[in-house]
Amino acid sequence: MKKALCVVFFAIVLILILGRDQDTTLGPGIYAPDDPVQISSNAPSFEYNGYTITPLAEFWIQAKVLSKKKYSTGREADVSPVDLALGWGRMSDESVLDELKIWQSNRWYRWRTDDFPIPRQEIESHSGNMHIIPASDIILSILNTVRKGDIVEFSGKLVRVDADDGWHWVSSLRRSDVGDHSCEVVWVEEIMIHDISHHDD
Repeated sequence: MKKALCVVFFAIVLILILGRDQDTTLGPGIYAPDDPVQISSNAPSFEYNGYTITPLAEFWIQAKVLSKKKYSTGREADVSPVDLALGWGRMSDESVLDELKIWQSNRWYRWRTDDFPIPRQEIESHSGNMHIIPASDIILSILNTVRKGDIVEFSGKLVRVDADDGWHWVSSLRRSDVGDHSCEVVWVEEIMIHDISHHDD
């Protein structure tokens, strides 16, 4: 019985993955108006895949996926197999995003524009690259179905990751920083993809 349930579960996941192989287009409009929520955390450290995870803050976000990139090499891939570049506020509006070229590489999220649709400071403070650490196989399965243009909502913790040899990876705790060390490292405990078939202005 247990084996049969596992087969059914993975069949459903496969159907979801195969059925979500195109970018999502929602049209103009602000689909994720709220800023991320961050609250200080005193949760204890724990072990994960041979690393020590130390929670720094409770974290919640609803945002538009500007880009998604999977990673299978590098030290970071031991814990985080995927990065999501996310936008909220006016950075979740496709009429703004159409004026920006957005891409990811080497664990960085990058953008470029010839004509700023909104101020640079707003672009920088209302978007970010998030290194996702899935708390379970189910979370990872859902992450695998996420595609560019989706509105996602997730909660968990901003964390620090430490290895026994001294290597570490520390989340930013500010949304307004840029450059080195400005990305969030997120231990994701719950995630959902919003099914938005229409939007009322």
